[in-house]
Amino acid sequence: MASANATFQDVRSQILTGNTAPVYLLHGEEGYFIDELVRDFESLVPEDVRDFNLYTIYAPETDMPTVEEICRKFPMMAERQVVILKEGQAIRADQLNYLHHYAEHPNPQTVLVICCRGAQAKGKDLLDALKKNGVTFLSKRLSDRDVLGAIASIAKEKGLSVDPKAQMMLRDFIGTDLAKLYSEIDKLALILGKGAMITPEAIERNVGISKDYNNFELVDAINSRNALKAFRIVEYFRNNPKTNPTVVTVSTLFGHFSNILIYHYTADKTQSGYMNALGLRQPWQLRKTETGARNYNVRQTIEIISAIRQCDARTKGIGSRMGEYDLLYDLVFRTLTARGIIEV
Repeated sequence: MASANATFQDVRSQILTGNTAPVYLLHGEEGYFIDELVRDFESLVPEDVRDFNLYTIYAPETDMPTVEEICRKFPMMAERQVVILKEGQAIRADQLNYLHHYAEHPNPQTVLVICCRGAQAKGKDLLDALKKNGVTFLSKRLSDRDVLGAIASIAKEKGLSVDPKAQMMLRDFIGTDLAKLYSEIDKLALILGKGAMITPEAIERNVGISKDYNNFELVDAINSRNALKAFRIVEYFRNNPKTNPTVVTVSTLFGHFSNILIYHYTADKTQSGYMNALGLRQPWQLRKTETGARNYNVRQTIEIISAIRQCDARTKGIGSRMGEYDLLYDLVFRTLTARGIIEV
C-alpha cells in the first residue's frame, strides 16, 4: 500500500475500494486534485457518524502533538475515523516533520490526510516514514504545453469529444486553471449530453467566447497576414475587455512566435522532429506553427518577439502611458509589417 509517488487515480481508487493506507500526504502547487481527494476522503465516513469520526484540523491553529493524540483515538460506532490536516504548508517544516513519529507507528483505524495545498511538503523524517506506512501524492500544476492534452482527457472522461478549434479556444480563454477547465467542461457535458462533440459554436453559446473573435482567430489572421481581420479582432477585444484581457493575448502571441522560432532552428526537419521539439502530441497541433514559419522568417520572428516583450512591459506601465488595447493594436501592426530588423 505504501507509495512515495502515487497518481491521482491511484489515490482515488484506494478510497473508492476502501483499501486505504493509514497516512496520506497530498501536496503540490495544483490545488484542484487535492480538493477533490479531500472530498473523497470525507465520504469514507458515513453521514450519521461524521460528528464523531471526521476531524478537519487547520495546521496553523493547532500543534502536532494534538493532531497525533486525535489520530491515536479509536472511532466511535464506525470502522474508521478520518483526520484531515489542512494548510500544512503554512507551518514550519520542523513542525510538520513532528508527525513522522505517528507515521512510523500509525493507528490502523485512522486515516490521516496531510494537505499542503500550493507547496511541496518538507521534512525528511516524515517523507521517509510515508515510504513505509503511507501514500504521497504530488499535485503538479498544469504546464502550458499540457493544456490541450488535459482538455481532451477531461472531455473524454465526461463522455465528450472536442473539436480542435474548440480545444484551442478553451486553452486560450482558461489557460492552466484546472478547476475552471473542469467546471466549464462539466457544464458543457450537462448541456450537450454524453457522446456530443464540443464545437466552437457550443463554446460561444455556453462559455461566452466568440468563435470568430478570439486569440485563436487572431493568430490565424496574423499568420495569413490578414490585416483587416486582425484589427477587427483587436477592436472586438477593446469593446469586450472582461473576456479578452490583453495579458492573455500577448502571452498567446509570445507562445506562438516562440514556437515559430523553435521551428526555424529545429535540426530534424521531419514532422516528428518538429513535434518533439515543440512538445506536441498530435500532428494537427503543428499546423499553425508551420503556417507562421512560412510567412515569417527567422529575422522577422526575432523582431516580433522583441516587439511582444516590449508590449508586455508597456501594458504593465513600464515606459508608456498608452492604453493597453492601443498597445495591442500597435503590436499587431508591428507584427504584420516586421521586416526582420534586429536591434542590437
